[in-house]
Amino acid sequence: QAQVVESGGGLVQPGGSLRLSCAASGNIGTISVMGWYRQAPGRQRELVATITSGGSTNYADSVKGRFTISRDNAKNTVYLQMNSLKPEDTAVYYCRTIAALGTRNYQYWGQGTLVTVSS
Repeated sequence: QAQVVESGGGLVQPGGSLRLSCAASGNIGTISVMGWYRQAPGRQRELVATITSGGSTNYADSVKGRFTISRDNAKNTVYLQMNSLKPEDTAVYYCRTIAALGTRNYQYWGQGTLVTVSS
């Protein structure tokens, strides 16, 4: 059974840094896109960043220049390096993985990891 597990969240002061990791495992198929989304209290889930298997990236305007997404295809793992964190970055961060198994595509979500930016 396929699963996606995030780690690395926590409490950090404004201006600080955190690195999130997300590992996909099990019978997940061939992964194409991996990405990070976040959901703040009272708000809808929003895209943070995505990366394809070829390394093409996409970022939300609010995190450009501060966050960097990367992945290790051999480990089915995606990372999110977050620098210059702001209180408005506080949210639960979710990893999303899109993979092909047979002739079908599937998406998998992790359980989320909480990032709190506060002094």
